[in-house]
Amino acid sequence: QVQVVESGGGVVQAGGSLRLSCTASGTTYIINVMAWYRQAPGNERELVAGITRGGTTNYADSVKGRFTISRDNRQNTVYLQMTSLKAEDTAVYYCKISTLFHGDYWGKGTLVTVSS
Repeated sequence: QVQVVESGGGVVQAGGSLRLSCTASGTTYIINVMAWYRQAPGNERELVAGITRGGTTNYADSVKGRFTISRDNRQNTVYLQMTSLKAEDTAVYYCKISTLFHGDYWGKGTLVTVSS
């Protein structure tokens, strides 16, 4: 049973930083893409950043230059370093892993609240 667990959310003041982590366990599947999504109240879930197994990254325009995604393939872990946080970054952040042949898996999310 594949488990995807996020951690690192919390409350931070505007301008501050947080680091999110996500680990996939219980699987021997090859994980191709690992990505972070977020969903604010009343909004649709949106892609924040993604990273391939080879290290290619992509970011939403709204977070470019402020957020950095990285991963540890041996630990099946992906990180999201968030800096210069803004009130509009407040959301539940979800981790999604995309395996090579066995579909996608989501975590349950971690809440990030940025106070202004």
